[in-house]
Amino acid sequence: MLSARHHSLRYPLAMRAQLRHALPIAVLLLAGCENQPPPGWAKGGAPLVIKRMSWKTGDGRSISVTEDGKVASDGDLLFTVDRAGRVYDEDKEPIALLLPDGTVQGEEGTHLGQVGVTNAAPPGGGNAWLAVMPDGHVLHFEADGERTSDGLWRGCDGPQHRTCTLISHLFTLHRVSAASSGSNVRFGVGVGVGMWH
Repeated sequence: MLSARHHSLRYPLAMRAQLRHALPIAVLLLAGCENQPPPGWAKGGAPLVIKRMSWKTGDGRSISVTEDGKVASDGDLLFTVDRAGRVYDEDKEPIALLLPDGTVQGEEGTHLGQVGVTNAAPPGGGNAWLAVMPDGHVLHFEADGERTSDGLWRGCDGPQHRTCTLISHLFTLHRVSAASSGSNVRFGVGVGVGMWH
């Protein structure tokens, strides 16, 4: 039986445990300095289908995706995804690239995890930490094996399913970074998520 509880304190702790070996990423988050775009940026990476989609997360946030790839949380722009697998911050600076093999690269080739059609693994992790089910439900897999529900996507059926998985993965990285830092973290310059003071 899946637990549908909201992800309060336990959710970030479980995710932080999975990212413990990815501490260099947290250090780079604090730097927030401009680096080179991910390798292969100009050529692009994995092709994505982008349509109007929405995700009501388990903690009550409303994530919306427009047909031009703008991803917003409760109306605030987080990042933009294009049809060539590129991810831009709100200032249109490159922050990540989804490669055809599922690798998500940040600036200067920083590894930001793996994304398949229906599941994703964290940076440095070999096992999936989330999945977007065919019916749109988002599941997180905690270190102890427990599954927790994180809301429901609408409009993710068909070829745009991988786009929803990528966005779920990036947003989860964002939430974990925010919980780990205890600060105001948002997507920006750095390694896919950045710190702005």
